[in-house]
This record gives sequence, structure tokens and C-alpha cells, in this order.
Amino acid sequence: MKTTLFGILIALAAAFGSFSLYTVDESQQAIIVEFGDPVGDVITEPGLKIKLPWQEVRRFDKRRLVWDGDVTQIPTLGREFILVDTTARWRIADPLRFLTSVRDEAGARTRLDDIIDSVVRDMVSATELEEIVRSRDWEVDVDELEDPALAERDDVNLENRPQLGRERLEAEILGRARSSMPALGIELADVRIKRVNYIDSVRKQVESRMIAERQSIAERFRSEGRGRSQEILGNMERELQRIRSEAARQAEEIRGEADAEATRIYGEAFGVDPEFYAFFRTLESYRAIGENSTLMLRADSDFFRYLQEAQAR
Repeated sequence: MKTTLFGILIALAAAFGSFSLYTVDESQQAIIVEFGDPVGDVITEPGLKIKLPWQEVRRFDKRRLVWDGDVTQIPTLGREFILVDTTARWRIADPLRFLTSVRDEAGARTRLDDIIDSVVRDMVSATELEEIVRSRDWEVDVDELEDPALAERDDVNLENRPQLGRERLEAEILGRARSSMPALGIELADVRIKRVNYIDSVRKQVESRMIAERQSIAERFRSEGRGRSQEILGNMERELQRIRSEAARQAEEIRGEADAEATRIYGEAFGVDPEFYAFFRTLESYRAIGENSTLMLRADSDFFRYLQEAQAR
């Protein structure tokens, strides 16, 4: 009998423990709910706790949680359609308000979807694409550009920094979205844009524009190269003409000097014996007469003087 009673007491104690005792982890905070209504204060201290058997324990995470929004197609202020992927970090700051407003994390994520996506859409739609993808403190060193001529183009102003920039845009989104969080018992810690991309149709247009721009730059380089080539060839041709002209002038001077020297030598040589000079020149004239040449000369012409003298001897 005593054994049976003892067993019953143990069973009752075990049942009481299973329905009345609970634990709270260090990463959790808890609220006791009785018939759907919260009872008492929020339990933030970890350890073994006790409650009434008919009461229920609702546990909430104290750590920061991750929210990832859906990739959304949004038009910018310049009507470029882009895909925006957003993420946020949040935590349950007021469990009682959180329980009464959204009940659990699934409900909280649904509300975050509505609030953050709406703020992101409003901000992106009112902002130029350059402000979304570029940081406000981004600086460009013109000396490090592959094409320094970009700095001189009218449509590329490297000194014109974005008025907002990615960081300040995210800060503005965080500020607007955070204003709606206290009513939900949520503390929004951070909102970030993970990725910005063009939709397929716009991406093709951007790629085509980039290709056309690269081709324009390439054609400009080719044009400059052709102009430089013509300039080099022109300089080379002028230099070649100058060298040829100078060489021809020097050759004529050398020929003239040589002819003058030859004439002087001939003159000195033939001046020693004029009769020999006359004889030599006559022999040269004989050599110049061809086989089919016809000369009409008198019989006593001086042209045959040396021949006649030779026969007379």
C-alpha cells in the first residue's frame, strides 16, 4: 500500500514538474501566457523556472536575427529598371509588445517584408542610379585610369561626387524603416543593399552602350594612330627628300670639282706638246666614225693630214 502511494506521489510530482517547471536559455527571453494573455514580466534571466500547469511559456530569441528580402524590380529616378536585393539585422526589443503585435518571428518577418520593401522601393524610385551604386566618398585617381582621356570628356565628371551615395541611402532607408519598429517591439539594427543589378532587357542596352563606347574609344585611338602614322611618314619623306637633295648637291659638286681637275690635268698635259694634243684629238675623232658613216670632205682637208703624212713617210 505504501509502495503504491509512494509511486502515485512520484507520478504526481513528475507530472507537476513536467507541466510547471521550464528552463530559459541564455540566448532566450520568455513570457508566461495564461489563457492567451501575458502574465507577469518578461523573464530575461536564464535558468530553471516554475509556472502553473495551465500556463504556457513563449520563448523569444534575444540575439540579432537576419531578414532577407525578396529580389525586387524597381525603377530608379532615371527610369532604369534594376533588381534590388536587401538584407537587414533586427532583434526583439520588447517581447510583450512583440507578442501582442506580431505574435512570433514568422509574423515579424511578414511585417518586415511590408515595411522595409516599401521604404526601399520609395527611396530607390526617388534616387538616380549613380547614387545607388556609387559611394559618396569614392575618389578617382586620373593617373591610374586606363584611359586618362575620360577625365576630359563632357559626360564624365570625376569631381562630381554623388549627393547621397550608397551608404547614406542605406542610412536613410534604415531611419525611415526604424520609425515603424517600436510599435512592433522590434529594434532594427541595420539595413543593407546586398546587390543591385539590371534586368535582362536593360542589361542588354547597357552592354550595347558599353560596347559602343569602347568601340568609339578604340576608333578614336585608331584615328589618332593613323594621324600619327601619316605625320611620321610625312616627316620621313621630307627627311628622305632632304637627304637625297643634299646627296645630289654634294655629288654634283664632286663631279664638277673632278671635271675641273681633269680639265686642268688635261690642259697641263696637252699644253706641254700642242702638236701631240692635236694628233691625239684627231685619232679620237677617227675612232668615233662608225662603219656605216659617210663623210663629205675635200681631198686636202686637215682631217686626213696625219694619214697623208704617214703615207708620205
